[in-house]
Amino acid sequence: MDDLKELYQQMILDHNQNPQNFREMENATSKAEGHNPLCGDEITLFLHVENEKITDVSFLGSGCAISKASASIMTTLLIGKSVEMAESLFEKFHTMITTGEISEDMGKLTVLAGVHKFPSRVKCAVLSWHTMNNALHGNTNLTTTE
Repeated sequence: MDDLKELYQQMILDHNQNPQNFREMENATSKAEGHNPLCGDEITLFLHVENEKITDVSFLGSGCAISKASASIMTTLLIGKSVEMAESLFEKFHTMITTGEISEDMGKLTVLAGVHKFPSRVKCAVLSWHTMNNALHGNTNLTTTE
């Protein structure tokens, strides 16, 4: 179990130090911003959706390792998914991160399952997800975790 915990910690650190899809998207069809006042995490999320399919997703921002890793992993999983699938993944992730219950194979997202034990860090992990959900639905109001 300690080896698995160490592997998960390493994956979070890797995604924090080398985030995937960390860039501004010039041709985004929607964009949303998020802020976690408790931790200081900030994110701008860019989506490109065509025919109800996410063809590209990227983000910019700063924050703690959990926040940045969550955003990085999320972007790698959403490219190529339908909007409906992204909404479903959002719900499954939210359940996992708040309860620790993994409804099915969550792939790389499983590395964040233990965050539910640290309530102050849950907001860090969900910021990018709530921001993505707002972008999907055209909500341009600032997403906050408060």
